[in-house]
Amino acid sequence: MGDSGLFQNPDAAFQYLRRAGSAEDKDIDLAEAALALGLIFLPGLHIDRYRQHLARLAEQVREEFGARLRAKKKDALELRVQVLRQVIHGENGYRGDEKNDDDIQNANFIRVIERRRGLPVSLGIIYIVLARKMGWACDGLSFPGHFIIRMEKDGARVILDPFKEGQEMNAATLRQLLKSIVGKAAELSHNFYDAVSNREILLRLENSLKKRLIDHEDYAQAIIAAEAIEAFSPQEYRTYLDKGVLYAKLGQKQPAIAALEAYIAKTPHAQERHQALLLLQQIKATPD
Repeated sequence: MGDSGLFQNPDAAFQYLRRAGSAEDKDIDLAEAALALGLIFLPGLHIDRYRQHLARLAEQVREEFGARLRAKKKDALELRVQVLRQVIHGENGYRGDEKNDDDIQNANFIRVIERRRGLPVSLGIIYIVLARKMGWACDGLSFPGHFIIRMEKDGARVILDPFKEGQEMNAATLRQLLKSIVGKAAELSHNFYDAVSNREILLRLENSLKKRLIDHEDYAQAIIAAEAIEAFSPQEYRTYLDKGVLYAKLGQKQPAIAALEAYIAKTPHAQERHQALLLLQQIKATPD
């Protein structure tokens, strides 16, 4: 999954994502998969310039880290964080797009690179990719509603918010963030600190895009996002429900029925199956 010359157009990008769907999670190239998810919406775009940009970022991290070591700085977790912040935000100007959070471009990794603006998850991918290229321990966490990352070294840990230029998060700031997202009654859970897989990171990215497309009533593009999720994460059976609802909104009855029937066959939950059957009956009863 790591060789980067595998796709240059949307069709090849979809094929790449399908191969990722059958790969071991550790073998998924997070940067390439995120670029593939962007390219499927951008026919005619030359993808290599974005690969080259990420390679330049990685080289800048190596150079900055090396320069600080030569200046007798100790290789500590704090130094690694400082280097990533300097390269990502200081030298390249990446920022969280606080003014236009619902902008579809913030959830397309290619557009994020172009605009240097993005969501927590799209910016978090840049942190993770660059850190791991250095051999540094860096993971996304399962915190709800806002993607954060954790870096570790020699038993020391730090949680960072990529959306806020790598701001360090402690229990108090995390609790405040959680309450702002979920509600005042929400409390931190140990599950929120669990590391997520590469596939789960890509799911968060593409679900963010799909949600924004639906909010903009661009149902045809939202179906493509659902199909992309189906490609790289085939166990995500709920994508069939999404496709069924979206096809129905577009008035495409037969694809809607086929998607809902697939969802009913795959869901392990009786309540979900019952609700989908009711929706299926409604669609079947709709005049052609």
